[in-house]
Amino acid sequence: MSFLRSPFAADPPPALRDAHVVLRVPDMADFEQWANLRLASRDFLTPWEPVWPSNDLTRGAFRARVRQYHRDVDDDAAYPFFIFDARGGHLVGALTLSNVRRGVAQAGTLGYWIGAPYARHGYMSSAVRLVLGYAFGQLGLHRVEAACLPHNAASIALLRRTGFEHEGLARAYLKIAGEWRDHLLFAKLAS
Repeated sequence: MSFLRSPFAADPPPALRDAHVVLRVPDMADFEQWANLRLASRDFLTPWEPVWPSNDLTRGAFRARVRQYHRDVDDDAAYPFFIFDARGGHLVGALTLSNVRRGVAQAGTLGYWIGAPYARHGYMSSAVRLVLGYAFGQLGLHRVEAACLPHNAASIALLRRTGFEHEGLARAYLKIAGEWRDHLLFAKLAS
């Protein structure tokens, strides 16, 4: 499929870093940190996410997830990153630039989660800024979109802080916590 790839996506994503975080594509060695953080943050995360499959935190499910991540990168469809604290090296969350659309759109969708102990410590702001630089620079995207629940004040503040602009409301946009929920739509342009 390499002949269908964008010229911007010829290489796997590099590790992205600043003084606060390091972002890199997940691999199997991350399983224990990931499973432990997700389990410890379950109550914190479940109001904002789709219902977790019963096997979500198993090694087999994680292996399938990592394989899919690598296929998505190879296909220029998505760019997943785990977020690590730059000083301690421990996993704090993740974000993904997914639904990459080429042609006349040159756009992608940003999704993210942060572990409960690391919320409101600046990790996600740093990670979003790094991914936006990668999206607009190396990937050559024109537009990055994001959506969040209207009552998710922390996510709204994050998106505004990182330069996203509110564009509207999508009714029954995503199935979150088992119900179709409205979402606020945000976007940031390369310009």
